Amino acid sequence: MNLVDSSAWLEYFANGPNAAFFSRAIEETEKLLVPTICILEVFKRVLQQRGEGTALRVAAQMQQGKIVDLDRALALSSAKISLDNKLPLADSVILATARAYGAVLWTRDADFAKIKGVKYLAKR
Repeated sequence: MNLVDSSAWLEYFANGPNAAFFSRAIEETEKLLVPTICILEVFKRVLQQRGEGTALRVAAQMQQGKIVDLDRALALSSAKISLDNKLPLADSVILATARAYGAVLWTRDADFAKIKGVKYLAKR
């Protein structure tokens, strides 16, 4: 299973220099987990930068993977992961979700750079 964090989704949708690195994980939708917090973050940024129509299309594409809602178990796990790894709230939810499903986390976010089970590619 793969889980693509918000920074990687934004890179992919912008066709940025690292988009190809993330495309396999995103386009293999049968193996793709999508936390609802990623939908929130990506929709908000695209809405802000490119308007509602584009933001809705992006959100629809993200929903081709398996959507994972934040439930009580993930919330508690996220809190512990946040403290253990000194991660912000959204990052801890994303990492907790990846770990709960045994997924590889794909990211451009330096907060994850040294965490096991993460495919990190630094921003260019």
